[in-house]
Amino acid sequence: MTYAIALNFEDGVTRFIDCKEGEKVLDAAFRQRINLPMDCSDGVCGTCKCHCETGTYDLGDDYIEDALSADEAQARQVLTCQMVPQSDCVIAVPVPSSACKTGTTHFAATLTGITRHADAALEVSFELDQAPVFLPGQYVNIGVPDSGQTRSYSFSSGPGERRTSFLIKHVPGGLMSGWLQRAQPGDSVPMTGPLGSFFLREVARPLLLLAGGTGLAPFLSMLEVLAQRRETCPITLIYGVTRDQDLVMVEALQAFSARLPGFNFVTCVADPQTAHPRQGYVTQHMASEVLNDGDVDVYLCGPPPMVDAVRQHFKTHGVSPASFHYEKFTPNAIASSDAA
Repeated sequence: MTYAIALNFEDGVTRFIDCKEGEKVLDAAFRQRINLPMDCSDGVCGTCKCHCETGTYDLGDDYIEDALSADEAQARQVLTCQMVPQSDCVIAVPVPSSACKTGTTHFAATLTGITRHADAALEVSFELDQAPVFLPGQYVNIGVPDSGQTRSYSFSSGPGERRTSFLIKHVPGGLMSGWLQRAQPGDSVPMTGPLGSFFLREVARPLLLLAGGTGLAPFLSMLEVLAQRRETCPITLIYGVTRDQDLVMVEALQAFSARLPGFNFVTCVADPQTAHPRQGYVTQHMASEVLNDGDVDVYLCGPPPMVDAVRQHFKTHGVSPASFHYEKFTPNAIASSDAA
């Protein structure tokens, strides 16, 4: 038996290694040519200390208090020279990937289709030369042909499949948007990743997902994984957009409602002239019951003003979620940031 261990470095790079049953994480990483920090490898120095975000493990008992205190162990700090995984795990490594002599994975991708959603967004699919391994919610950098530049987009599909998809905001004058206007099936682009610390953690309580515009993309990936796991925990998605035509992929959300018995979603439109039944911002449609008196894990992906508004809403109303994970993105007509 082997376990999949995701190593999340502080520069946003994620590398996956396999860890054999009974094998220590440090040994597994070295076996796969990733030099995690270490000095002694005997549980004495604490140099290899990391944080295990998800998963179960045997912490080991062959280390000293100065290397890992009881409080640190309680907080899921681990010594990779002693830690033996007992499930798939996600480990935060407090150094850049370059310090461990590793980096991002490179993929060759072939464009297979583009679905246009009016002037709001494009659903873009690619066939990759290898099935990408990533944590649902993460993103890749996609090279824009003939520009020498890249743009970052979250996967909207689940991991482990060579056919992948992305939900990309249409930005007039945007570098990626401009290429997609003339792109044809069969065109090739490079991708590097996975990247990012915004990803689905273990589900231990109700989930509240807050999406703004094409910030819906990572949640589609998360929902696919949750549906495959047959998750039964309550999951609420509030999806807010600026204009009526920005409300896309609603059929996909309806399909998840059929696959996930505990899932429901609400949509809202900020435009005061909207014909939509729910006008306003996501903070205006956040019913108290979905906050579950703070016993809720909140995930938020949207433009910076939305992220700031939600954080202020929680502060004003005295809401302290059990965990709060968010990612900002900034669409830009100037060729510097098309979308997340």
